Amino acid sequence: MPPLLPDPPRYASDAQRWQALLERDAQADAHFVYAVKTTGVYCRPSAGARLPRRENVIFFESAQAAQGAGFRASRRAQGDQTLAACARAEVVAAACRSMDAADSAPNLATLAAQAGLSTFHFHRVFKAETGLTPKAYASAARARRLRAQLDAPEASVTDAIYGAGFQSSSRFYETAGQRLGMAARDYRAGGAGAAIRFAIGQCSLGAILVAQSQRGLCAILLGDDPQRLLRDLQDRFPRAELTGGDAGFEQLVAQVVGFIEAPSLGLQLPLDVRGTAFQERVWQALREIPPGSTVSYAELAARIGAPKAVRAVGSACGANPLAVAIPCHRVLRSDGDLSGYRWGVERKRALLLREAEGQRDLLARAQNS
Repeated sequence: MPPLLPDPPRYASDAQRWQALLERDAQADAHFVYAVKTTGVYCRPSAGARLPRRENVIFFESAQAAQGAGFRASRRAQGDQTLAACARAEVVAAACRSMDAADSAPNLATLAAQAGLSTFHFHRVFKAETGLTPKAYASAARARRLRAQLDAPEASVTDAIYGAGFQSSSRFYETAGQRLGMAARDYRAGGAGAAIRFAIGQCSLGAILVAQSQRGLCAILLGDDPQRLLRDLQDRFPRAELTGGDAGFEQLVAQVVGFIEAPSLGLQLPLDVRGTAFQERVWQALREIPPGSTVSYAELAARIGAPKAVRAVGSACGANPLAVAIPCHRVLRSDGDLSGYRWGVERKRALLLREAEGQRDLLARAQNS
């Protein structure tokens, strides 16, 4: 077996730590604390304290380091968790560290035994704390190691496969497309060689760009300026081979435009969804919201098992590259306000109105049949 490369640290950069704070990541509690310059206090990443502005936040490796810099523990954060809740958080953090460090993912029974819990209880506690099952977390951890090792210039693809914990190359290649969004060699080349067809057209909401990779639709972008939509696509896939669609592709674009005009009809086309594990959880939950229905950001956060991550849910909605197909327009503020929308609030209002009208038409036809 080729030699293993060292595992990438999960919370090494301030950007990673800020993202963990946005997501109220409980397993991050074992790795760092954050301090707020304007209040002089420090908290754990999962604490329920009000989220500060990014420019006011400093990260420390430990509570002791924060205290040494003159910050005090937040009284509110200290009261956020009971001793039992702290113990649960530590159990989950220890299990996450174990999976992050393991050459191959420990099975559920092993993790539960290490935690001193039954498999059923451990599984329930882990999912409640992280929003993921232990199996899903282990899979995401292995994919994260794989991406990091593919980025290492001195390692071959085979080195990266074994270094990420795959026991055989065949097991990796069975799911390579799902893990990376493209072939491993294409990923390592920064997307170079990945073929993406696209076309720009018009719909009732303005300009629309539709792009398709080998796996499915990878972008549906809306806006006023077609050239800006094209630049957005180029920024997303800077090293892919972008090709204007032919006449056959225009039929696919027409199908997408028809879906935009009548979202209740559904879109029977495969999607190439590429995001972080957290974003993909949010996007999957969005796709489960039926046409004509809406939820609040808080309700959406609760649906994915991360009720404290409301702001992170909003960020995931804003990062959605597949307009309407992943219906982030169906999410409102708790007071019913439309809030923001990546492609403009007026488009969001128009989509919600046509969906409501479509549902009324369906109801009327059902009553008359």
